[in-house]
Amino acid sequence: MNTQTKTYTEKPKFIWAITEGSRALFELASFLPYSVSRYYHKKGDGHPVLIIPGFMATDTSTVPLRSFILKLGYQVYGWGAGRNYASQEYLDLLTQKIDHLYDKHGEEISIIGWSLGGVFARQIAKARSNKVRQVITLGSPFKGVTISNNAKWMYDFITRDTGGADPELLEDIPHPAPVPTTAIYSKEDGVVPWQLCMEEVENAIHQNVQVRGSHLGLGVNPSVLNIIADRLMYREENWQPFEPNNLMEDWFLYPSL
Repeated sequence: MNTQTKTYTEKPKFIWAITEGSRALFELASFLPYSVSRYYHKKGDGHPVLIIPGFMATDTSTVPLRSFILKLGYQVYGWGAGRNYASQEYLDLLTQKIDHLYDKHGEEISIIGWSLGGVFARQIAKARSNKVRQVITLGSPFKGVTISNNAKWMYDFITRDTGGADPELLEDIPHPAPVPTTAIYSKEDGVVPWQLCMEEVENAIHQNVQVRGSHLGLGVNPSVLNIIADRLMYREENWQPFEPNNLMEDWFLYPSL
């Protein structure tokens, strides 16, 4: 077994797993003052933004995030498919939703996916690269999908509906989408191994950004909101990497940058 595979098979640290709930509540408590005080006055360009929830979650889980993005000045949409039971059928439904939003607005859509939702987002962007402006993933384990770990449901979702692994899909999931992509991950993630949530190669339009926080709180984490607010202002033509505002943020909030 090589070093990379060994790293991927390691589950999140026990301390992060047992404190997921309490840390997520702390992040939720910090969401409201942050969202009101810092970005309420900023206005985006109004382009559509689609938010996809994680495994076993519904649009309810993304209400705070969607509210924040709406206040920034964008047209925001939930995925509208109920609870995310990790079915491959969602890929077709979401692709149709992108087609509908593109026809409705006449402009490219940004997609934000939380956990499994980010895996869906990347696949949709591959299928509709001409209609997707960018992808932002929040703790999405798109690498090592066949490896048994705390994200084993990724492999189960791929194989459940087909009665066996779809070789083409399995091979394609880790590959990057041909659109600007920001992969947000936390080494304090107590649900999925953080190594699975990073693009293999960073380049002009693909960036990994580490934050501090829980998996369940990524959608309300002020550090994540700061990245999202910054990223939504860009498109491929003027894309540039996310940078902390100052050395304090660099050290405490974004340790990988």
